[in-house]
Amino acid sequence: MSLSTGHRTHLKKIAAVLFFSTSAHASTCEKPIYLTFDTGNMDVAEYVAGVLKKHDVKATFFLANEKTKRGDYSLDDSWAEFWKSLKKEGHAFGNHTYNHTFFVKDAENNSAKTRPQFGPNAGKVTTTSQGALCSELQLVNERFQKMTGSSLNKIWRAPGGKVSPNYIEMGHVCGYTHVGWSDAGFLGDELSSERFSNQHLLDRALKSLRPGDVAMAHLGIWSRKDPWAPTVLEPLIIGLKKKGYCFDTILGVQQHRQFSRIMKP
Repeated sequence: MSLSTGHRTHLKKIAAVLFFSTSAHASTCEKPIYLTFDTGNMDVAEYVAGVLKKHDVKATFFLANEKTKRGDYSLDDSWAEFWKSLKKEGHAFGNHTYNHTFFVKDAENNSAKTRPQFGPNAGKVTTTSQGALCSELQLVNERFQKMTGSSLNKIWRAPGGKVSPNYIEMGHVCGYTHVGWSDAGFLGDELSSERFSNQHLLDRALKSLRPGDVAMAHLGIWSRKDPWAPTVLEPLIIGLKKKGYCFDTILGVQQHRQFSRIMKP
C-alpha cells in the first residue's frame, strides 16, 4: 500500500518535527533504503535479526502486541531479550498500536472508527477517541520501556497503512509522526505465495526500489505459505548493496535529500 496524498501532505507539515527529533543521528548513507518491519506473527523474527546483524544493516521496527507462532504475544516478557538485543544493535523502534488496531473511517468529534485485531474488542468496530488512541499508543511504549529500558522513537505506523489526514493528526497530537511506505517499498511478504513467488518479489524489489524509499515487510505472516524472509531478505540486501545502496533507520530520513520523493503530494 502506498502513501496517501493526505499522508504525504502531513509529512510535509511535520518534517521539521522529525528533523529536530533526529538531528543527533549522523549518517554517511548516500543512497539510502529505509528497511522497516512490522511485528506480525514473529515466526521469522530471529532470522531477520540475524541477517541484519550479519550484513550490518540498521532497520526500523514497528511494534504491536500481536499473537505469535509460538503462542505468546510479541510484547510479552518472553520477547524482552529479543527487543533488547535489537535495541543494543542500533535499530529504531516505532509504534504499531497495542492491539494492532485498524483504522476504518473518520468519526465525529475528532474520533475514528477502528477495528482491533487483538484484545477484548478484537474484530469489533468501535469508536476511538483522541484520548483512547493516545492511551493505546502509550501502552506499547510502556511495554517497550519495561523490556528494554528505553522509550520508543516518536514514530508510528497504522496497521495496514490505513489512515486519513484526521487519523494521522490524531497520532500527531499523541506525539507520534506517522510513517507509511513507498510504492516500490511494498515488499509483498503478505501476498499469496501461489500468485507471487519469492523470486518474483525479489526481482521486483531489486528493479523498483530507488534511493529514499521506505520498504516494508513483517517479522512473520500467517497467510503466506512460503515465508518471504528466509528466501528474499538476504539476497535483497546483497543485491541492493551491489547497486550502491545503503541502509539506514527512519531516524536518518531527514539527512537525505532523496526522502523528498516520498514527501511530495
